[in-house]
Amino acid sequence: MYIKVLVELSAFNIDKCFTYHVNDGLKDKIKIGIRVLVPFNNQELEGFVLEIIDEVSDSMEIKDILDVIDSEAILNDELLWLGRKISDETLSTLISSYQVMLPRALKAKNGHKINIKYQTLVEIDHLEELSDKQQQIIDKINEKGKCLYSELKKINSSVDTLLKKGILRKREIEEYRLNIEDIPRYPVYSLNEEQNRVYLAVIKELNHAKTFLLHGITGSGKTEVYMQIMDEVIKNGKTCLLLVPEITLTNQIFKRIASRFQDIAVLHSGLSDGERYDEYRRIKKGEAKIVIGARSSVFAPLENIGVIIIDECHTDSYQQDVMPRYSAIDVAEYRSAYHHCPLILGSATPTLLQYAKSSKGLYQLLELKKRAGNAKIPEITICDMIKEKKTAKTIFSETLTTKIKEKLLLGEQILLLQNRRGYSSSIMCLNCGYTMKCPNCDITLTYHKNKDIMRCHYCGYANKKITVCPKCHSEDIRELGMGTEKIEEDIKRVFPAVRVIRMDLDTTSKKGSHEKIISSFERGEYDILLGTQMISKGLDFPNVTLVGILQADASLFIPSYRSCENTFDLISQVAGRSGRNKRPGEVVIQTFNPDHYAITLASKNDYISFYKEEMKNRLVGKYPPFFYLSQVIIKSRDYDFLSREVNKIKNILESRLSNMIIIGPSTLHPFKVNNVYRFGILLKYKKELDLKKVLKEMINHYKSNNKIKIEVSFNPSDI
Repeated sequence: MYIKVLVELSAFNIDKCFTYHVNDGLKDKIKIGIRVLVPFNNQELEGFVLEIIDEVSDSMEIKDILDVIDSEAILNDELLWLGRKISDETLSTLISSYQVMLPRALKAKNGHKINIKYQTLVEIDHLEELSDKQQQIIDKINEKGKCLYSELKKINSSVDTLLKKGILRKREIEEYRLNIEDIPRYPVYSLNEEQNRVYLAVIKELNHAKTFLLHGITGSGKTEVYMQIMDEVIKNGKTCLLLVPEITLTNQIFKRIASRFQDIAVLHSGLSDGERYDEYRRIKKGEAKIVIGARSSVFAPLENIGVIIIDECHTDSYQQDVMPRYSAIDVAEYRSAYHHCPLILGSATPTLLQYAKSSKGLYQLLELKKRAGNAKIPEITICDMIKEKKTAKTIFSETLTTKIKEKLLLGEQILLLQNRRGYSSSIMCLNCGYTMKCPNCDITLTYHKNKDIMRCHYCGYANKKITVCPKCHSEDIRELGMGTEKIEEDIKRVFPAVRVIRMDLDTTSKKGSHEKIISSFERGEYDILLGTQMISKGLDFPNVTLVGILQADASLFIPSYRSCENTFDLISQVAGRSGRNKRPGEVVIQTFNPDHYAITLASKNDYISFYKEEMKNRLVGKYPPFFYLSQVIIKSRDYDFLSREVNKIKNILESRLSNMIIIGPSTLHPFKVNNVYRFGILLKYKKELDLKKVLKEMINHYKSNNKIKIEVSFNPSDI
């Protein structure tokens, strides 16, 4: 027997299957989709079995496999097909497309093992006359139904005597590492007229591959609609997949759904390797009817999927920015077609491309225009910080300061958004203009006051804060800009008695920190939750009646064709956290651009007018949805070599591709990351049949050159 094996190394020059011989002792263990250990050059590598063959050419020198790792296939038929599809569509290596689907414990990666955790139960085998002490053990087992050996041993040493006599017996069972607390039952609400219309439209298509765009304003009750659709799917004997964009959302929405359903699994990067391994195997064994998780959960090995739901579908985090550069929404569409089930994309602020698809009939548009439960849209005030700066002594306008004081007196809670972490964005010498940059990346270091360090947010490099300029030796050093850490300090100075908690990447780096912060704020232990964009969407705090957006126009100045769209989304989403219960909500938007249409229309909750205005700009600029975008990313540690090659690559593209606008090559931001220089060539086009063929040939041309790396990003969101 011979097998074709895809080894664990992700490089284009070995992106193919290698043939190995299987000796007689291992033949019965071989299946398509399992992992095997094989010799490869001077290494021992793991790989996936993708094909079984009977004969090979006599001229080939074939090595034996070393071992079979799995008893059951890691990759089923659907995942094998899905990996090939992703590889073809994203021009990624096939092994990277398979590895991204799996928890770390199941990736083809030699030397990395995670064990299954077991518990030892004690059961009654038979009964005979016992002493009083021994009878207590039998009574305990009868009372609890099942008992752990370790627990019984602690309370009664006679357990070993009963085991020796054969009266009791031990049994090993698997123990899942993720412990889910008891969650109070959550009531089932009757759907209002709008919600019921959405529910019926989806239920009608339960056995068809159809994509719905659910455009529902913040607080309109999308989650309740999701749950009632899932209830119907489960009654029909099928499973459900629900994706959310952030870990912060996963736990809150998990609790709400777990209060109504059983047999739920959760997958996200906040789990330990062991927990993720256990959850994945639970799903694979059919023990979960609902899977909830972030982007990579789209690959959950569910069988018989009845509905796929992607909440907050506008979010960039559904797009992976390293190889394979897949979109979770694209993958969900592939799986929807495979399982003949509906896909629901839900958002208060869908992307322009998503809304345009619904306008053309590619998606069916469903709408929720009112908040559920008679809750009111919050009252929004725009503060012109040019005027406010004349009188305000802090980052907080007088308007926001007054409203914070009012809410604190009423015992209500406040959300404050500052979409930049750290204390200050950079440190500058005012004498010569020197700013401290990362030695590995082309980016200024961010100052973090609590640790008194300057840190690079790309490679992690850190150094002590400078007090003397290394260039001119001046001591006139100034902190510029402000992040959440600086805002937290200002809050405590302006409102001394306030209880404030900060939520950003610095405060949520430890396992369980997201859940701890959200739960403590939910319980009313804090008055103000200050955070970056991770607090802007999906979270539901009934006692929050004020949202303050401190620098609402900051994202307008990011060099991206989507900067206006991202600004509108961020304001609309975080504003939607206010007044979600019976108490009326308020929002204060602080900006130096009070008349910008992204800000004024977000303050009016007017998505349609924003869509129409932004579409005009997209048409003029030849951007999506009027043109497709692709970006060729070229990287190298050798700057001189790279600067020569990028022009050659552009010439190749211009000679091979017609009806194409080719922009660049230009430096990417940041230009250098971890000592790797980066150029990009942007392609704009209406239709180009030969595009993937030409790009694949170009990748193949350079695949043996270890001085250069080429990747392609289709429909990039960060241009």
